[in-house]
Amino acid sequence: MYPTLFSNPGVKDFAEAIDAERTRQLAKFGEQQHPDGTGNKSQQDRAAFARRWCESAFASGYGTWADILAEEVAEAEAERDPAKLRAELIQVAAVCAAWIRDIDSRPTPAI
Repeated sequence: MYPTLFSNPGVKDFAEAIDAERTRQLAKFGEQQHPDGTGNKSQQDRAAFARRWCESAFASGYGTWADILAEEVAEAEAERDPAKLRAELIQVAAVCAAWIRDIDSRPTPAI
């Protein structure tokens, strides 16, 4: 559907899936604009907790994709500056791409 512009395995499929979902959202809701709603003290505290939780989980050998994603989402929610928020949201998307790639690379379980 799209030319190969991506250098990482699975990113093309991820981008195509995101594009398809955005097309569905636009058809259903139209273009939307909302306040960011990020950067308050409570969100900043949750981001610090999520960072410590994730570091601790991986240090003890029990870290998961869910831990990583929770940390990245919390960091995005804690950010007030639009440029930094955008960078954090890109990190959220990249973690989603990596997690999906991991799922897609697993052998299909026998039924």
